[in-house]
Amino acid sequence: MAAATSPTVSFSALIFLLLYLFCFRTTDVAAADASPAENPFTARAALIRYWNRKVPTNRGQPAFLLAKLSPLSALESATFSSLAAADPAALSLRLPALCAAARILCNPADGNTYSAAARKDDSSAFAAYQNSNFSDYGSGAKGGSNAFKSYSDDLNVPVDSFRRYSRDSVGHNESFASYAPDGNVVTANFTSYASSATGGAGDFSSYDHEANVPNLKFSNYDAAAAARKRSFSSYSDDSNAGDQSFAGYGKHASAVPTSFKSYAENSNVVGSSFAGYGESASSANDSFASYGFDGNVPENNFRSYGAVGNSGSESFSSYRDQSNVGDDSFSSYVKGGNAGSAQFVNYGNSFNPGSDSFKGYAEGSAKHKVTFKGYAGDNTTFKSYAKSGVDFKSYRNFSVNPSSSERDSAGASLISLPKGNSTNRWLVEPGKFFREHDLRRGSVMPMPDIRDKMPPRSFLPRSISGRIPFSAAEVRQIFAIREDTALGKAVTDTVAECERAPSRGETKRCATSAEDVIDFAVSVLGSDVVVRSTASTMGSKTDILIGTVSGVNGGKVTKSVSCHQSLFPYLVYYCHSVPKVRVYEAEILAVSSKEKINHGVAICHIDTSAWSPSHGAFVALGSKPGMIEVCHWIFEGDMTWTVAD
Repeated sequence: MAAATSPTVSFSALIFLLLYLFCFRTTDVAAADASPAENPFTARAALIRYWNRKVPTNRGQPAFLLAKLSPLSALESATFSSLAAADPAALSLRLPALCAAARILCNPADGNTYSAAARKDDSSAFAAYQNSNFSDYGSGAKGGSNAFKSYSDDLNVPVDSFRRYSRDSVGHNESFASYAPDGNVVTANFTSYASSATGGAGDFSSYDHEANVPNLKFSNYDAAAAARKRSFSSYSDDSNAGDQSFAGYGKHASAVPTSFKSYAENSNVVGSSFAGYGESASSANDSFASYGFDGNVPENNFRSYGAVGNSGSESFSSYRDQSNVGDDSFSSYVKGGNAGSAQFVNYGNSFNPGSDSFKGYAEGSAKHKVTFKGYAGDNTTFKSYAKSGVDFKSYRNFSVNPSSSERDSAGASLISLPKGNSTNRWLVEPGKFFREHDLRRGSVMPMPDIRDKMPPRSFLPRSISGRIPFSAAEVRQIFAIREDTALGKAVTDTVAECERAPSRGETKRCATSAEDVIDFAVSVLGSDVVVRSTASTMGSKTDILIGTVSGVNGGKVTKSVSCHQSLFPYLVYYCHSVPKVRVYEAEILAVSSKEKINHGVAICHIDTSAWSPSHGAFVALGSKPGMIEVCHWIFEGDMTWTVAD
């Protein structure tokens, strides 16, 4: 006789069936909108259901958000969500699988390791290598050379280590050509590189060219080395928002000349730290030519540079020339040295004045000679510098206009900004800001570079991201990100900015999921909302012709919510309310053919009274806070929300 069916099992099966049918019933509209065969348990289906609940006005689906969702399958999403629900730290156990499946930004594993066991002298050429650990490589080598050409080319988050590379070597040469070009969030560690080495040379050419957020560390590089020649040519040029650290570089070294040529040229907000650089060295010879040239807000810190050195020579030629603002600090520079020489030629001839601090400069030194020839700066302080042996020749602040008497023997102005300086790329990119009347049919105007500079990432499902503590330390631990890497610093900065108290009149939120973005927009604007962004990057960095223009909400003054990406392993948006704006949609046409190439979204800020007088918009448009409205395009990757028409 067959056993009777358990009432409990039958009841459970019935409940499961009802829930299953309910899921299909609640997703039939969403499935019809997207795809008849779409799995109702995907992130896309879940967001469409959420959108229909939060914005129940039959508005179109938010295509912008849908395109940024994680490609996790329903099974993968359920698996990782369960892990996060039980213990977010458990995600680290499945990190490679999560990174690959969810399309997020993770540190790569070391692809190769070349240690002391590797051949000491193989005259090798490392071409097309990436994410490798060269610890102790070439230590004790006699002669030979290594070439790193096109190394870590065009990678996201490359991490390379050259610790103790060429240590105690003799006559060993290294070349880093086109190292990590076009990389995103680059980290390289040159700790104790070539320390105690004799002879040989190292060349860094086109290093980190056009890299995004490079983070480079040269700790004890060439320390106690003798007669080593080092050249940094086109180093970090055209890079964006990175930091380089030279700690103990050339310390206790003898006759180690270093040349920085076109270092950080055309870069954006690159910071360099030279701590203990050349300290206690003998006959050091360093040249900084066109360092920080045409850069945007370069920041450099020379702490204990050349301190207690003997017969050192440093030259700063066209340093920070034609740059925008910038800050430099020389603390205990050449302090306690002997027979040191430093020359600043055409230093700080920046487009917009920056600030420089010289504290303890050459103090306590003997037989030193420091010359400031053609030095231009503002907000500059010289504290406790040597009272003799320092020659201020042709030094002036930007705030002092040269009179007719301030001429040299040839009749030329001692300090003059370069002609055509209004086109300085970092001052204000053409077309970045414009007036409302410029946005009219038939108008020809330059379009700035609106391309998204961030590495590609996706939103994690809220069931995962909502479980991850928004703490820099915990995020780094879960995603195995070292604190001293470029990505580790970016995580810290993002969390700090999100935790910052809102500005006066600002409402803000950092959204870690697509649902969070919708929640914030609805909380500010109500449930009848629309999200917009410029359709593509076509027309960037060229002149464009404006076609048909239409004002959102009839062109009336309204408020909006703007959201901008933050650098994080997964997508995080910094969203904030923007009062008193007008939002426009415009056809963007090619100037020559008059064919439509893009659909642009622009926002015009009507009330600029609270803006800084030094804001780039006023520099570009020639006005003051509160006097004019300021318009700009919505860039790729960013979005603006308004009440629907």
